[in-house]
Amino acid sequence: MKHPGRTTLCFVILVVYSSQVTATWNIESTVHPLDLQEHELAEEEPLRQKRAVATSHPTAKEYTVDIEISFENASFLEPVKAYLNSLSFPIQGNDTDPTANILSIEVTTVCRPTGNEIWCSCETGYRWPQEQCLHNLTCQEHDNAPAGHRCNCLKGLPPNGPFCQLQRDITLRMSVRLNVGFQEDLRNTSSALYRSYKTDLETAFWKGYSILPGFKLVTVTGFRPGSVVVAYEIRTTTPSPGLMHRANELVTQNLNQTYKMDYTSFQAVTSNETRFSVTPEIIFEGDTVTLVCENDVLSSNVSWHHVGKHSDIQNGSRFWVYTTVLNNLTSVSRLTVFNITLGDAGEYICKLTIDIFEYESRKKINVTPIRILANEDMKVTCDNSPVSLNCCSEINVNWSKVEWKQEGEITIPGNSEADSGSSCSRYTLKADGSQCPSGSAGRTVIYTCEFISFHGARGSKSIEVTFTSVGDKSSHKGEVHELLRHVMEMSTVQSTTGISLETNKAQEQQANLTITPDPISVSEGQNFSIKCISDVSNYDEVYWKTSAGIKIYQRFYTTRRYPDRAESVLTVRSSTREWNGTYHCIFRYRNSYSFATKDVTVHPLPQEPNIMVDPLEASIPCTGSHPFMCCVEEDEDYKVTFQVDALSFPAAKEVHGKQVCYKFNFMAKSIVSWCPKHVDLFCHFTNAANNSVRSRSMKLNLVPGENITCRDPIIGVGEPGKVIPKLCRFLNLSSSPTSPVGGITTYKCVGSQWELKKSDCISAPINSLLQLAKALSKSPSQDKKLPTYLKDLSVSTDKVAHEVSSSPGNLGAIVNILDLLSTVPIQVNSEMMMNVLSTVNVILDKPILGTWKVLQQQQTNHSSQLLDSVERFSRALRSKDSTVLSISHTNVQMRGMVIKSGSPKPYKQRFVFSDSDLWGNVAIDECHVENLQPDTSIVTVAFPTLKTILAQDTQGKNFANSLVMTTTVSHKITAPFRISMTFKNNNSLGGKPQCVFWNFSLANYTGGWDSSGCYMKVNGDSVFCSCDHLTSFSILMSPDSPDPDSLLKILLDIISYIGLCFSILSLAACLVVEAVVWKSVTKNRTSYMRHICIVNIAASLLVADIWFIVASTIRDHHYVLNETACVAATFFIHFFYLSVFFWMLTLGLMLFYRLVFILHDSSKSIQKAIAFSLGYGCPLIISVITVGATQPREVYTRKNACWLNWEDTKALLAFVIPALIIVVVNMTITVVVITKILRPSIGDKPNKQEKNSLFQITKSIGVLTPLLGLTWGFGLATVFQGSNAVFHIVFTLLNAFQGLFILLFGCLWDQKVQEALLKKFSLSRWSSQHSKSTSLGSSTPVFSMSSPISRRFNNLFGKTGTYNVSTPETTSSSLENTSSAYSLLN
Repeated sequence: MKHPGRTTLCFVILVVYSSQVTATWNIESTVHPLDLQEHELAEEEPLRQKRAVATSHPTAKEYTVDIEISFENASFLEPVKAYLNSLSFPIQGNDTDPTANILSIEVTTVCRPTGNEIWCSCETGYRWPQEQCLHNLTCQEHDNAPAGHRCNCLKGLPPNGPFCQLQRDITLRMSVRLNVGFQEDLRNTSSALYRSYKTDLETAFWKGYSILPGFKLVTVTGFRPGSVVVAYEIRTTTPSPGLMHRANELVTQNLNQTYKMDYTSFQAVTSNETRFSVTPEIIFEGDTVTLVCENDVLSSNVSWHHVGKHSDIQNGSRFWVYTTVLNNLTSVSRLTVFNITLGDAGEYICKLTIDIFEYESRKKINVTPIRILANEDMKVTCDNSPVSLNCCSEINVNWSKVEWKQEGEITIPGNSEADSGSSCSRYTLKADGSQCPSGSAGRTVIYTCEFISFHGARGSKSIEVTFTSVGDKSSHKGEVHELLRHVMEMSTVQSTTGISLETNKAQEQQANLTITPDPISVSEGQNFSIKCISDVSNYDEVYWKTSAGIKIYQRFYTTRRYPDRAESVLTVRSSTREWNGTYHCIFRYRNSYSFATKDVTVHPLPQEPNIMVDPLEASIPCTGSHPFMCCVEEDEDYKVTFQVDALSFPAAKEVHGKQVCYKFNFMAKSIVSWCPKHVDLFCHFTNAANNSVRSRSMKLNLVPGENITCRDPIIGVGEPGKVIPKLCRFLNLSSSPTSPVGGITTYKCVGSQWELKKSDCISAPINSLLQLAKALSKSPSQDKKLPTYLKDLSVSTDKVAHEVSSSPGNLGAIVNILDLLSTVPIQVNSEMMMNVLSTVNVILDKPILGTWKVLQQQQTNHSSQLLDSVERFSRALRSKDSTVLSISHTNVQMRGMVIKSGSPKPYKQRFVFSDSDLWGNVAIDECHVENLQPDTSIVTVAFPTLKTILAQDTQGKNFANSLVMTTTVSHKITAPFRISMTFKNNNSLGGKPQCVFWNFSLANYTGGWDSSGCYMKVNGDSVFCSCDHLTSFSILMSPDSPDPDSLLKILLDIISYIGLCFSILSLAACLVVEAVVWKSVTKNRTSYMRHICIVNIAASLLVADIWFIVASTIRDHHYVLNETACVAATFFIHFFYLSVFFWMLTLGLMLFYRLVFILHDSSKSIQKAIAFSLGYGCPLIISVITVGATQPREVYTRKNACWLNWEDTKALLAFVIPALIIVVVNMTITVVVITKILRPSIGDKPNKQEKNSLFQITKSIGVLTPLLGLTWGFGLATVFQGSNAVFHIVFTLLNAFQGLFILLFGCLWDQKVQEALLKKFSLSRWSSQHSKSTSLGSSTPVFSMSSPISRRFNNLFGKTGTYNVSTPETTSSSLENTSSAYSLLN
């Protein structure tokens, strides 16, 4: 709502409190607006009595007070709201007023400054009064205004002030469970037990729900078994889920605990919030019915239920549920029932669920059968007397239309008309003697009236009419047609002549035709139209013909009927010379023909694509010259000029056989005054009708002469790096019929020579076919010419297959031809389709695939264009003589079926390509087939080689070869549809299969693979795909892992299994060693914490490896055997591998703490608590958040492995990022510690044992952290597609032997551990000798120099003294490993 200008932010709160004083109590002294700056509220704050409270104190009243609080700083708002939400109610009265209790405080309105205005919005549970809203006005939206409020503009301020008010009252039907035994007395409302329960519960309910805004009443309505389920009703406004939970908590707190109320069992149902509508209001059997539920509660969790059938409604062939949220304001759920039956009648329930609330609405619908009343069967005498047939529907409604059909041995047409004010239709016919057969028995015709509703229902009734003749009269039909043919061949017919052709029965009324009076004279490429008007509206047929008797294809004209006339308009958008001539507009009514004629003159004029220019682009010296030429394939009387900037120059004409060229010699000095410069040239052709056309641009670059290095008499001159195109026609002017006459060749100047960069030349035969195809697409008789042309195309393409394979230009031209012809809107028969697929078979042959790759490199979309063309031909295919269609070639196969009326069969087709070792199946269930119209054609075309030439997907992956199958339906699909396909799992590259379809709208409408609407299932050597739409389908193989039978896969398997065995044994040995020497090596606090970390690192990695083995048992190559087990394995692997890293981090932080914070000391218990919280708490939080955020959408794990998903959600980052951060942190700590040791400050001298322990930790981190960082450096490289096999091998080696590294560097490398083991298991003398030798050996420094730096490095790495630094190593599994064990993490 827009409010007059203010400068402050404010909000209004509503306070509900109760008082036991009388209603005359003066509250003005205690309730007043709180103003933190300048207060501009309304002059009075009303105090509203709310209700009397049903408690033991009858004088207690409740009051509602509205308070406005204003702030200068908007940041104060949220803290205040948070404080109010944290209050516990009721708040007892203070010393000043002990009789008043505050029951609730709610924020109702928030006003924010926006420019010079204040915009106020309502909080949850409140709204502007509906009577004040301007519903038909779209108000300005503001970023600060909360979404979800319908009313933004007001007619005026609400009556109670400028703040939002409670929403309208609703009734909540609530229930809650008491975990006590049910007694039969609870069914008896007069029993003492019932009254006791009711009183106690209602008291608790009043205390709890009184905090709800707008609370009026709560009543217990009954009890039912199930422990004890309490049913009760609340009268209030719509509460928020959060406030309802608070109220439920108060109820539980205020109820005696002996009732054992289950807090989790609260449920609420409301029927006041849902708007339920049904379309149409009157439902007929066969209608498509839409039931719509609308609710202001934003949730898409809506279910539908049919009460009579006792079942939830699911999506299927006849029922479809679609739920959405509109404009973040309203939840809308639509249930569509297709072809409704009498059994679908009954009560429907729409239920929206959010939190504990259920918003339920019911609607009962009735389905009425269509009953038609009609005349009884009748007999009619053919004496030209009018006879009326009548049909009426039993129910008087408006029908979409009423159709009359007739079936019989003779045809007696009539005219239908609807009776106004009634649901009746009258069909009037006249039969004369010429239409009826002779003989007394007569012939029978069945007339059927069919009533069609606006929503698809149909009802019909048949009337049997028997016609008898009054005499033997012939119709002379043959004479009529002969006369028509004779008249139309007359050459003297003028443009405005109207002739009526009659039968010997002269009673037929003649129609007078009026045609466009102005003469029509156009040039090629221009449009024209002819309008033909009849003065009568009755006709049986309208068509156009040429003077040669050729019928014009119906796409070029439209016909309309009006009450007093009829008209037909012939429209040509781009005329050619073929349209030159005389045209006849013919109206036929029964045996009467009326026609008018019109002459059309089309003047020759070449079109821009047909004007061949040379050069397309050229360079010349600033003082040089260059010839320019424009050629056409006709010798007509054109006026041709060349235009340079604003100057025009005449052209010289030259004739070379059929080719006529116009030339102009460009002289730079006389035309251009400065250099360098870019000049555009055009040639203009003007015909006898003074219409002109301009050629494409010819670009001329004037450059200094010293820059020119490349010179050629045909190509021209150019500077280094210059690229110029050249029409192939002008490269070789030989008269050979196979010389290239179409296309463009591109050259580049390299050094001093022109080098061929690209050649798209089109040979003469194919170029001739291309020109004919362009002419056919504009021909008036294209439906007659197309079958012959397709046959010629098939034969010609087969003959020039070698030229197609050698030239991308020839291949692209054939694809363009098919694309052009597929746009001709005519029906295609089986023979035409056979010729189309024969052509496709040639250009998809394996020897031509190399030429396709050249086209792909040129970034063209010819492969997508070809697929689209075949789909258009398939949709236009009609077969009247057969219900089964089948065409087979080596590189393409087609199967199809025509749906016949009656009981349709399911659609099942199988394709086998033995040469390509590929097969596939297509199936459409019977329930989907029966929804299609009769005579609908379903056609599937399969391609074994098309997949290799279609563009790669957006990630640029290479995919295994598979079939591409495209299925089309000739008529529009109106009901939900699903198609199933099975592909051979030709998994030569390894990786996972994926069901995809070719989406022509992707990649800027060049096409790309898309998996939307499809799901996939792998079963052995086959891949099953199911999709909810029709187009071209295939499967992709993404090689995230090597081929299971490849050498790399076997090598990685061996490394993984051997390393895993060593790792598990080493970790177990490490734990045993730590247990044996524990007391000997944990004598000081630092050493104790170090070994705590080592033990937990080893234990975590051991458990992770065990789960890794579990994961390997539930995966079989490319799919998971048990989804639940896979999720569990992924979670625990993620958790324990993260624990390894976090315990390594704990070790590093402990070292940093002991050396940097010398004077600070903490107890052992505190250090252990911090270590375990960091080592296990952080991994647990990360793991739980990851699974919680991704598993509900089933994208937690990979589709083919039990490891974190990467492709869909990047969940793998929840492991990679923490691991790599810890590696960087530990490396940093190592550098800091080494610096600290090399440059100790005064006082940094821990005791000897502490110092030795710190050396051990420093050595561990200093040695293992670089190794770990290197390991995960290789691991990160394996994430990316196509990474080198070396990365996989090295990463697998480093990860598989992590347990062995921990045993060696974490345990056995520690000299204190060695001594403890020697003391435990060896003779004391041998141990003494060993200690002596060890001491001697240890005293030899690594650095022979005696400098301070060398001594400090020797001390750091344990080369003096008796203690060596041990090296605990932290490990993890592969990030993107590819072995059979570690590749499970993929």
